[in-house]
Amino acid sequence: MNRTVRNFIDQAILTDKQSVVVGTGKSGLAAARLLHAVGAQVRVVDRNEDVNEDILGELKGKVTLIKGEHRKEHFADADIVVFSPGVPVKKLASVLDGIPASKLVSELEFASWFIEAPVLAVTGSNGKTTTVSMIAAILEQAERRIFTGGNIGVPLCEYLLDMEPAEIIVLEVSSFQLQNCRLFKPHVALFLNFAANHLDYHEDMDEYLDAKLALFSQMTGEDTALMHESLREMLENRPFTNAHVEWFGANETFEAPNLLGTHNRANIEAAWQAVKRFGVTEEQAGETIRNFKPLPHRIEPVAEKFGVLYVNDSKATTLDAALAAVHSFDRPVRLLMGGVWKGGDVDAFAKAIKGAVVSVGLFGGSREILEPALEEHCAVFWDETLEDAVKRQTNLSDINDVILLAPATSSFDQYNNMAERGNDFKRVVEGLHE
Repeated sequence: MNRTVRNFIDQAILTDKQSVVVGTGKSGLAAARLLHAVGAQVRVVDRNEDVNEDILGELKGKVTLIKGEHRKEHFADADIVVFSPGVPVKKLASVLDGIPASKLVSELEFASWFIEAPVLAVTGSNGKTTTVSMIAAILEQAERRIFTGGNIGVPLCEYLLDMEPAEIIVLEVSSFQLQNCRLFKPHVALFLNFAANHLDYHEDMDEYLDAKLALFSQMTGEDTALMHESLREMLENRPFTNAHVEWFGANETFEAPNLLGTHNRANIEAAWQAVKRFGVTEEQAGETIRNFKPLPHRIEPVAEKFGVLYVNDSKATTLDAALAAVHSFDRPVRLLMGGVWKGGDVDAFAKAIKGAVVSVGLFGGSREILEPALEEHCAVFWDETLEDAVKRQTNLSDINDVILLAPATSSFDQYNNMAERGNDFKRVVEGLHE
């Protein structure tokens, strides 16, 4: 427990204040733990009728759990409402009516009130986890004491309660987390890229961009905002931050044999520009980057069979991410796509893959969205399952082809998450006979 948390307790800042936590995911429960630790009365609400009180763990019997449809009386007496990531506040407008916006915060925002160490935060539509993991590896190589979490791994509230204080806090931050942030202030913040994503959650692209830019709104001239060159035209004349702004792009500064594609070259440059603000040398960064390997489900080579390379990029849940994956190879690509549609310009995507992709194997959902545009530029097939799609593309393939899983969709039509989808792809590939 850090000093600021202890100060909140000693000064009774939140003692007996009524808090409401929306959602029983790991971030919501971590926020409930922190609220309870600082003396607040905690009410946890979740629409899921099947949630069991056992999910509260050590908080069982100490906080109130309300299941089922949210009602106005669940929030009317709240001094603070903390949202788990992914809870769409606008859809709760009717039950939150009359509660000042200042009382509505994300778990990330709430946790940030207690942070003492400088924050290095990374956002973007694609590549966040790879870049954050690379930054963390470089800083650890440089023997800096860090905490890595946020949208990946450990929630920030949990760090504050359970872990040793860090010198640097490295966070992956999503638009879901940022949409209810007003005071969160990183010392260094990265914006990797921006493309259609989460339009099943955000009202439109403008709302999605506004959420991303909230990351930079409280930064000052002593802080650094690192922005990818692709954002310059959109943001250069927009007053979105008071931070010192610098622009970066793909760079060949470092040897990186395990990271394919121009997009990863940009991620490497972003990581370097960020860590050097914390005293890391080029030599320290170079050694780590040279040995850094892609994370699971992110342009991950699975096997080479019959002269065909099988690559798992299940994390490519947008068209832009899928396009970056396609252009990572100088071999003919047979692309596997399908799932729950999240938005984007399929016509532009189809034109951009012309010549690089020789066939597309669709599976599961979104066929009616993807097939009409894609079939104008390459052969397109559809199968109910990923397994059948892999086998069909294998039968069609020639030596030197790449069979690439880059679905450009979320996984929730047939899988619980993108990792489960990627692991299923690996299972199918492993079962193919030599």
